Amino acid sequence: MKNRSKFLPWLILLLLIAALSTTPLTSSAAEPLVIGVLHSESYPYATMMKNSFEMALEVINKEGGIKGQPLKLIYANDKGKSKPGEMAVTELVEKAGAVMLVGAYQSSNTIYMARIANKLDRPLLVCTAADDRITQRKWKNVYRLNPPAKEYTSGLEDFFLNKIRPKSMTIVYENSPYGTSGAMRMMWFCRGNNIDLRAIEPYHKERLSADYFKRIVDRLKEDAPDVIYMVSYLKDATLLVKTIRESKLNSLLVGGAGGFTSQKFIDKAGDNANLLLTATLWTPYLKYPGTKAYYDQYIHKYATPPDYHGAEAYSALLVAADVLKRADSYSAGSIRTALDNTDLITPFGPVKFRSYEKFERQNSLPTQVLQIMNGKFECVWPEEHAASNFIAPSYWRASD
Repeated sequence: MKNRSKFLPWLILLLLIAALSTTPLTSSAAEPLVIGVLHSESYPYATMMKNSFEMALEVINKEGGIKGQPLKLIYANDKGKSKPGEMAVTELVEKAGAVMLVGAYQSSNTIYMARIANKLDRPLLVCTAADDRITQRKWKNVYRLNPPAKEYTSGLEDFFLNKIRPKSMTIVYENSPYGTSGAMRMMWFCRGNNIDLRAIEPYHKERLSADYFKRIVDRLKEDAPDVIYMVSYLKDATLLVKTIRESKLNSLLVGGAGGFTSQKFIDKAGDNANLLLTATLWTPYLKYPGTKAYYDQYIHKYATPPDYHGAEAYSALLVAADVLKRADSYSAGSIRTALDNTDLITPFGPVKFRSYEKFERQNSLPTQVLQIMNGKFECVWPEEHAASNFIAPSYWRASD
């Protein structure tokens, strides 16, 4: 009996080992790896961007995820405001356990979210917010896929100089960080190229109404310019263009990306949108691998065409997945090293983060010019990507 009692603990141990060997274990490799998405649910492009994130997620997980782990997205609504944005970052990092963050749509609260992400030592890949300052604050964890606001109009500026050569311009812009950055860039362009600035008109989106815009537009009629350049979000853009058209101003209307690039703008503005020009960061005519496939798949799934906001979101997640696959670990330092070494072609374009001028960890891309023709966006510049020729409105010609 004594001998039997000596072997009893060993027998129990052997039985436990046998039982464990036949019981499925939860492998850490099978647990999802979390990326946090900073998302503004109430903004016009929220659905397009979320659809695009989910499309990219499907591709990534179908190809094996991240080193055998499935990728999982957890969204936090930043509400386009500073305090909810800061809370969204904290929630994704401290509660959801996100190893990195992507997203951020509106510039005015991305500044605050980027600061918190940097403080919490969690890499953030911004894919849409354009305020120049976001990548000028020496925040080591903040990277940006899309060009900064000052570069949004580079293709448009080239179009002005080489195609229509306007002699005068008026700038109307929303006085947000995004609107102000875009307006300042165009102002300096005009001054550097002897284009007469007839007026610079900021507006407050909080006061948005037909009467408010009418008072602004009435001031423009006194000395109508060749070009009215507008920097606005979607709701503002629709009402502003309608008001200008009703005033019978014979100026060429040009939008600085933002709200002017969405199919919703065309749908809401109707005939008022016809022959308007806009800067854009992306078109489906670009020759990058995967560009047309993303565009076609999006239309197939959602029955509406995506614009650059969707391409940014889709490509940002592909970049994040590529970074995590190359990182030695999921520590912030390893992820930053992989981000620093990124050199990838995406459907949005080449992605390589570098420092130049005052920018750090910033991607830079050429931009294009679209013109609205018969209810559709057509690329008219640069010539190598153009699908149509520019059409001057019958009422317009540049001043002599």
